[in-house]
Amino acid sequence: MALGASALAGLVGCAGDGQSTGATNVGGQTSIADAVSGKVHTMDEYKQAAIRFRDELTIPQFESTPDEVVATVDTALVEANRKLDTLASQNLDTATFTSTIMALDDITYPVITVTNRLTLMKETQPDEALRDACTEQSRRLQEWFVSLQYREDVYRACQAFQESYNAGRRGELKGEDLKLFSETMRDYRRAGLALDSETRSRVEALQKELANRSTDFETNITEADVAVTFTRDELDGVPASFLDRIEQTDDGKYVVKATITPQFVMVMENASREDTRKRMKIARYTAAMQKNRPILDELVRLRDEIASILGYDSWDDYQIEVKMAKTGARARSFVEDLSRRLEPKFQAELEAMRQIKVAQTGEPNAVIHHWDWRYYANQIRKTQYNIDTEQLRNFFPLDRVTAGLFGTYERIFGIRFEPIAPPQKWVSDLTLHIVLDAKTGEPLGLFYLDLFPRHGKYNHFAQFDVTGGKTLRDGRHVRPVAALVCNFTPPTDDAPSLLSHDEVETFFHEFGHAMHTILTRAKTARFAGTNVPRDFVEAPSQMLEHWVWDADVLNTFAADWRDPSRKIDAGLLQRMDEARKATIATFYQRQLAFALADLRLHDAGRYKDTQQVVNDTLSEIFLPAPKDTDFAAYWGHMTGYDAGYYGYAWADAISADLATAFKNAPDRFLDKQVGRRLRDEIYAVGGSRDVDESIRAFLGREWTLDAFLDELGVPSDPDATIASPSQRDGN
Repeated sequence: MALGASALAGLVGCAGDGQSTGATNVGGQTSIADAVSGKVHTMDEYKQAAIRFRDELTIPQFESTPDEVVATVDTALVEANRKLDTLASQNLDTATFTSTIMALDDITYPVITVTNRLTLMKETQPDEALRDACTEQSRRLQEWFVSLQYREDVYRACQAFQESYNAGRRGELKGEDLKLFSETMRDYRRAGLALDSETRSRVEALQKELANRSTDFETNITEADVAVTFTRDELDGVPASFLDRIEQTDDGKYVVKATITPQFVMVMENASREDTRKRMKIARYTAAMQKNRPILDELVRLRDEIASILGYDSWDDYQIEVKMAKTGARARSFVEDLSRRLEPKFQAELEAMRQIKVAQTGEPNAVIHHWDWRYYANQIRKTQYNIDTEQLRNFFPLDRVTAGLFGTYERIFGIRFEPIAPPQKWVSDLTLHIVLDAKTGEPLGLFYLDLFPRHGKYNHFAQFDVTGGKTLRDGRHVRPVAALVCNFTPPTDDAPSLLSHDEVETFFHEFGHAMHTILTRAKTARFAGTNVPRDFVEAPSQMLEHWVWDADVLNTFAADWRDPSRKIDAGLLQRMDEARKATIATFYQRQLAFALADLRLHDAGRYKDTQQVVNDTLSEIFLPAPKDTDFAAYWGHMTGYDAGYYGYAWADAISADLATAFKNAPDRFLDKQVGRRLRDEIYAVGGSRDVDESIRAFLGREWTLDAFLDELGVPSDPDATIASPSQRDGN
């Protein structure tokens, strides 16, 4: 999941061409943190190198007190407003692209940078007062961005240029400039600037209220801290290695955090007692429920009203207009068609799980409940494919995985990573790394790693923009800074942090987002890095999940931490892939149920009960949620990804086709030539051109669903209703 804070847009061994001097050599034992304290180049040296390439490379300076946070925002907004006043007061008869459209990108860039930084801080800062200050100032910044969209004087200046340009008096725009112009004016239309003053004011007020309530919703999720206490017997089946790492009460009971995803998944996959799994599921599905249920109802109501005023049939249509799918109906068709195609396999998988439950419980009429599926999918992996996912953790100590991940990305992208001592740390084990072009030595950007859970921290896995890429007026290019925020199980005195294979997959995915951010060559902030349509943004990173299913890649770093000579054999990896596909329809039906629920929440209609819509859809498409629970209240995608959850499956379909370029290459997933093409045609261009064009440039053809359907084990039927999105509606 890529998280940025661009409010104008609506809101990731083998060495490369040069040997990395980063955390460790592939398969080494040195920790990432230890490597940072070793001898490395200084930041001043990297800055001097950046100057030679006309780049600007800067480590962000994080505010350390609430007062500093307020002062930073004060300064940023005063300066931005001053420049906006200048833009608006220019002679409209001589308005140019540079003095209007490009000026807007220039003026908002520093404010976006502050917003990014405060967004990261409010999700990671251990200091509660500082988190609260960042939350309040983030709210203020979002309101400012809404107000900016409704500044009529700025709009008139941009409109003056538009009229001159359309009349042929301002030359011809091309490429990224033309796209920036077209989308800026499109956004003014979508904001309602063509409406009468009273109606515009109403929409602006609603947008500000929506931004405020969205911040409340997000904050309640981040601050949710739900723990469930179990006896050892109640956690039968859960590995002792996990229990040794978590909190215990004075009377010897175990405290499991339902709001920390790895802990939740560990219990749901391994606890043999159904009542334990049910308690965990209910705890997670009621987290933030009391606070967020009324907020989500209000968010949906506000979105419906805004869409109606602006002339759209639904919030779906409003949100999806700017994405690849273009309309809510097209997104729903994709989801419903794929769900229908998967239904027979899904039912067969449920029956296979049910038969295991019958055998284990002796109950012939046993039913697979919502709290059962992870456990019995894991039982299938163990009993039918002889795969113990917990034993596999021994092959994935975090330091080795990080080194292997670094080595893999260095090779395929022609880059290298080197550690830098962070001048500021918001947590003691934070690390900072620079990305360099392996051939030229050009500094390309920086990224932070914040790897372990703690109170008040964002509780999933995501990449956050910190500083976006942008070309300045003097021709210098600001190189990006990203942060990977993860929640891996911490090490103990007796063992390192050990990742599940799923977590390794997630790490590769999120690091792909970081590379998308850092490798950008787009010249505008609007199109840099992951600023692409939301139903495409996950595709490049989801494609990189294939790497952890390839034996050649895994064997560059995966080894038993107790005996590094022990590797994962190809046969086991093949069985793991077969086991994954044995329950893949269950996984996707769940995803599609969420996607359809999201689309239904934001379809035409007013005043929906969000709890009922989501729970009814889960019952219809997947499995009924536990009674009196409300997953939607803890669903972070409801802000930022609203009317967009379908994009995960959509992007999966694209990513499967993108991966075929590597599968068919001489060196497969370690092929440098295909990797370079991915870097140049997808990552570097970001959103500066239409993503369909970027996909064609990478694949050499239009993309299709064939590879995705093959991965799902679903026949590709040319007469079936499901068709590649790129082949529908003439697109």
